[in-house]
Amino acid sequence: MMHVRKQPFLLLTLFVLCSASITSYAQSLKEFFANTATPLTYLGVDFSLTKIQGETATPTEIKEKFEPINAVIITEVKKYDVTGAFKRTAPVTNYTEAINKVNDDANVSKMKTDNVSDLGTLTPAEIAKHVKVYNLSGKSGIGLVFIMDGMSKTNKEAAMYAVLLDLGTKKVLNSEKITGKAQGFGFRNYWAYTVYKVLHTISTDKYKDWANAAAAAPEEKVAEAPKADTAKPKAKKGKKAV
Repeated sequence: MMHVRKQPFLLLTLFVLCSASITSYAQSLKEFFANTATPLTYLGVDFSLTKIQGETATPTEIKEKFEPINAVIITEVKKYDVTGAFKRTAPVTNYTEAINKVNDDANVSKMKTDNVSDLGTLTPAEIAKHVKVYNLSGKSGIGLVFIMDGMSKTNKEAAMYAVLLDLGTKKVLNSEKITGKAQGFGFRNYWAYTVYKVLHTISTDKYKDWANAAAAAPEEKVAEAPKADTAKPKAKKGKKAV
């Protein structure tokens, strides 16, 4: 009987498996800032923890505007340039389903206040706990979310946390509160403009600071995407493995 040489096929199989492993291996935060080709997933603007001061719109009217604000940031990519702010060489991937769900479930009646002093109460520890509620099943790599902390009509501004997180473990990798001025006609445009201003601040100022901090920090890998089990099955006791 003629024996077929299997070695080339086995080598090809190993090469494909190794290549897939390298592709699925998520980057560390250090590598994210060092390599602009590292992908970024944009999750959206989370309003669920914010306080809104001086707003005349009703809670129902406010909640109805959360998704349109997230939609305009994604559709008007030249204005709301997330890709450019984070210096990516390829467009960011948008995945707003998890944030839309959190916003839909938010109790907006508790958000409204007349006092500026009620704003800006979120802590980094609360942010780290809050992101655990996001449904990011099957996601891996690094994600970006803006978590609103306070929106003031009196001061015409909004403060939000810009958060980079590990999508696989929901661990916060980097977060900083940034304030953006509000401007525009109507609830959607007025508050969406604050995100535009924050993206501008990141692009011209914060990104460099974060990159320098990441470069000086110890190496820490982001969770890998799940790998297929390629191990050969063990032979049953008393029988030879085929």
